[in-house]
Order: sequence, then C-alpha cells, then structure tokens
Amino acid sequence: MTDDLISTTTDLVREAGARLRGFYGPGNRVATEDQLFAGLRRHDAAVADLLRPALLAALPGSGWEEDEHATGPMAGGDRWVVDPVGGNLNLVHGMTDWNIGVTLVRNGRPDFVVLHAPWSDEMFTAVDGGGAYLNGTRMTVSAKTDLALALTGTGQARPSHSAAVARSVGTSMTAMLQHALYVRSSVPVGRELAQVAAGRLDVHWQFENVRSHIGPLLLVREAGGVVTDFDGKPWELTSTGYVAAAPGVHAAALDVLQRTL
Repeated sequence: MTDDLISTTTDLVREAGARLRGFYGPGNRVATEDQLFAGLRRHDAAVADLLRPALLAALPGSGWEEDEHATGPMAGGDRWVVDPVGGNLNLVHGMTDWNIGVTLVRNGRPDFVVLHAPWSDEMFTAVDGGGAYLNGTRMTVSAKTDLALALTGTGQARPSHSAAVARSVGTSMTAMLQHALYVRSSVPVGRELAQVAAGRLDVHWQFENVRSHIGPLLLVREAGGVVTDFDGKPWELTSTGYVAAAPGVHAAALDVLQRTL
C-alpha cells in the first residue's frame, strides 16, 4: 500500500513541478504588494488544485492539513501535509531554489515524504524505517566530526516571526559563526533539510517546528541524521524547535545553540 502511494505521490509531484516550471523565468520580478501576493497565490493554487483532489482520492478517508505553517498537535488518522511551493518567494523573484513537498502523517507520525526540486530535477523520498533516497539512490548524512568544518544554517520557517523567535535566530547565528566553518540563512527550509540528508550540509536548526518540516525531518532521520529538540530529546511533532544534524557534529552544535537560549 505504501509503495503504491509513494509511486502515485511521486508522479503527481513531478506533474506539479512541471506546472511550476511554466511560471519560472529568470526575469521574474515584483514591485508592489499586489503583484507579490498575486504571484504567491497563483503558484500555490497551481499545485494545490492538482494535488489535493488526487491525494485524497488515492487514500480514501484521509484528511488534508490546511496550513503548512501551523504548529502543535495534529488530528489522528491519515493526514496529508503539503507544502505547495517551498521557497515561493524565490520563484516569484526569478530564483531557482524552490520545491514541492508532500508528507503522509499517520496518527501523528510521518509515514513517508516526497520532496521534489523541479529545477535541479532532484526527487527526495523517505519512508519511516525504510531509508532516504535521492533519485532512487540511498542517501547518508555527512561523516564530519568537527563542528569547525561544518556547513550549518537556519531559515525563516514562516512569513512572520515573533520578536522572541527573531532574536533567537539572530543570536544563534552569531554564536554559530564563532564555531562552524559556514553559517547561512536560507529558504526553503525543506530543501535545506534535504541537503543535510544528502550530506551536503551538516547542521540545520529551527526555533519553530512547522508542519511543512515534518517530512524533511524524516529525510534527515532516515539518512542517519540525529534530530532532537533543544533539550536534546528526540524530535516530536509537538517540539517547539529542533536541531537536525550529522551524528558527528550534532552534540557540539546543540551545545552552541543551548548556550544562546
């Protein structure tokens, strides 16, 4: 059943990616608020209008999470969590770093994820207990053991931050700049987590644990990464934030971040 659903989901996500490529242009620009939000809505609708009916039909009785930026507990049963256009702002402004993410959450636990980066033609998939893959090849996280050599980062989890979260982001980046080789703030977060799973990045942290990150965190975990909250406890759906990293640098990164809280 899961294999069939993953195959169906992958085909649908690839089709949605082709739709988005039709909107992309290196000269894409916006100058007004109306233009900005019109573009964001157009892209989201192009994906959601395809995926929502098809995914709900593929798994009768399943539900659809309305807000990919929500936090906290989820309803039980089978729930589709879809990030129609992660990095939508990038697409609107003529940049290529955007993706589509679909996660099936079963009774509060991620079952599988499909994350597609159309421009680079990268399809990331993972199944709970079944490993993580990039275009069909199994992924493993970085083997680094020295935070001083690590590529690290965070990003804007949703369009608006509370003042407290904004301060935490700034303080944590300043602290990490003194310990890691490289620190960046980038979106989409799902793509950044996929890079950790692929071993390209070594650490990613967030002070907000939003719905659209559930599947990408599964990618990291299934690729052999360590995903915890800021107390060092295993990540859960209700965690307030997380640190996702290669095992060899997770403890050191967590120590740096804990000292900023």
